[in-house]
Amino acid sequence: MSEDDLARLRAALEAATPAPDPGVRSGQLQRAAAAFAAHHQGTAGGARRNMQGLADGARRSGVLKMLDRLTSRAALAATASAAAVAAAAWFLILPHGDPRLEGPPSGRLPAADAVAPATLPAPPPAPSTATAGGEAESPPAPAPRPAIAPPGADARAAGAPATAEVAADATAVAPSATMPDPAYGAAAADGDRYATAAPNPVQVTAEAPVSTFSVDVDTASWAYVRRDLLAGSLPPAEAVRIEEMINYFPYGWPAPEAAAEGPFRTTVAVTPTPWNAHTRLVHIALKGRLPAIADRPALDLVFLIDTSGSMQGPDRLDLLKQGFRLMLSELRPEDRVAIVTYAGNAGEVLAPTPASERGTILAALDRLEAGGSTAGQAGLVQAYATARAMAGEGRIGRILLATDGDFNVGISDPEELKRHVARERESGIYLSVFGFGRGNLNDALMQALAQNGNGTAAYIDTLAEARKVLVDQLTGALFPIADDVKVQVEWNPAAVAEYRLIGYETRALARTDFANDRVDAGEIGAGHTVTAIYEIVPVGSPARMTEDLRYAPPVRVGEADELGFLRLRYKLPGEETSTLVERPIPTGTGEAGEDIRFSAAIAGFGQLLAGSTFLGDWGWADAIALADGARGADPFGWRAEAVTLMRLAESLAELR
Repeated sequence: MSEDDLARLRAALEAATPAPDPGVRSGQLQRAAAAFAAHHQGTAGGARRNMQGLADGARRSGVLKMLDRLTSRAALAATASAAAVAAAAWFLILPHGDPRLEGPPSGRLPAADAVAPATLPAPPPAPSTATAGGEAESPPAPAPRPAIAPPGADARAAGAPATAEVAADATAVAPSATMPDPAYGAAAADGDRYATAAPNPVQVTAEAPVSTFSVDVDTASWAYVRRDLLAGSLPPAEAVRIEEMINYFPYGWPAPEAAAEGPFRTTVAVTPTPWNAHTRLVHIALKGRLPAIADRPALDLVFLIDTSGSMQGPDRLDLLKQGFRLMLSELRPEDRVAIVTYAGNAGEVLAPTPASERGTILAALDRLEAGGSTAGQAGLVQAYATARAMAGEGRIGRILLATDGDFNVGISDPEELKRHVARERESGIYLSVFGFGRGNLNDALMQALAQNGNGTAAYIDTLAEARKVLVDQLTGALFPIADDVKVQVEWNPAAVAEYRLIGYETRALARTDFANDRVDAGEIGAGHTVTAIYEIVPVGSPARMTEDLRYAPPVRVGEADELGFLRLRYKLPGEETSTLVERPIPTGTGEAGEDIRFSAAIAGFGQLLAGSTFLGDWGWADAIALADGARGADPFGWRAEAVTLMRLAESLAELR
């Protein structure tokens, strides 16, 4: 462009730009401020949206459209006047600033307790990773997520393609292949978003004999199901994760009798299938060792509490306070508690305090109020900094994140948040996530954070559930006994024609992940039980759904003394090398006891809720009868509640 062209452009801009009018500008700013206040993203009960992100997107879209039309000098001159006017109006009317600094101080504490916002660290450079053969290579960009990621598939379920900014933040820590990508979380009609995946398909053993997955001790899905049924509606299918429904209940699987047996004992049982006389169920169950309370390590707990505006209400911040009050009574004097809150920014509102000083801790909880937007990433940074400062030899550090929804201020990209948490888990600090409320719940993000943070995810909808999670099952929730627990089953094609894993869709691992100690997986806490159920089709059964391929290699008949071979890998807390456990799966079919029948009833219940096509004519009445006949001792009444919920679901299904 010549100097004459620039001079003509400058003249056109000056002619098109109106002279500044202080009175008009003042009025515009007042009207904009009033409109912003009326629709503030932190309003209680409303779904918060990241207006800064929307504004940035609008700017980028407008700039791209304008540049697309600038194809000649004439077009540039014609566009300049309109662009100048639009730019002037944009910067006069709309507020600008760093979204990480907006909003009121978290917790709305008195001025004496005010804390400066946390400083966000720059992401570390991306180091190279080592291949199995020891040769270093750059971290690969995530592949597009497949429509179905069944266990045993050789391709790992991955997230959406990373942007250049996200790819630059890759680390040497291998992310968990089990993490659901929040970008793909299914949205329910009420605005909640769930981590979900397509149901596991039937696998042909001769073609895909190996099934691999991570254990899961989360329980959130059962609470979602109960919440919706008690509110008079069937839950959305995307909220149903069958393994979490099964593992909500404790079972009497045998635990290790001595430390030499390892942190957990494995039980395998083969029984008839309630909904299909021609198939079998294979239960694979783990029971964690429960050490004496006096022998457990001291705890360093950081309560990371969402105090944004949408947390206002009896089922959110009020219920959260009640639940944490109950938990304090279970802590010992040598345990310590700190509180970090986040809304428009984040801060430490209670320095590490001995659990024996209950009055001080309760006073800090009672002062918390809801208001502002949701700077969740800044809260995580502050919470991990506090937990690292508390760390000591022989102590367990854990962050307990309590929230109702999104992180919409600061860095909120799901992939970047997952990588941040994955880096932090290398410090040995665990992250557990507790969800509250409905209508804005981001279950997909909760799952991703908890799984990448070596923790668990639960949903608390009642005070009774708060007691179950934070009191009755406190030991299992806070004291890990085995990290990165992976399960792999190799099915014998001479005995098993087809199989499918019931649930664990979001926990699928690639076959090669099993022996890779850099790949993260699920944790087991003290006393935890984990149950997985396969439905198998024996060779020769009329229940087979596929036919032999013309060019498939022949199956070696007569070698059916085993249904399959079970392998498990786990790491003791703090260790980097896994331990391998192996055992065959026998062919014999046994009688189903109460625990097996009840877990099968819950598996059937979950499939009915999800609309499964594998149950045939087996329906609600069958699930109810099976569960009701297997309630057993039921000291807390959880199994009786399950039967009641099944009856509610049956009635609601008839109204459809």
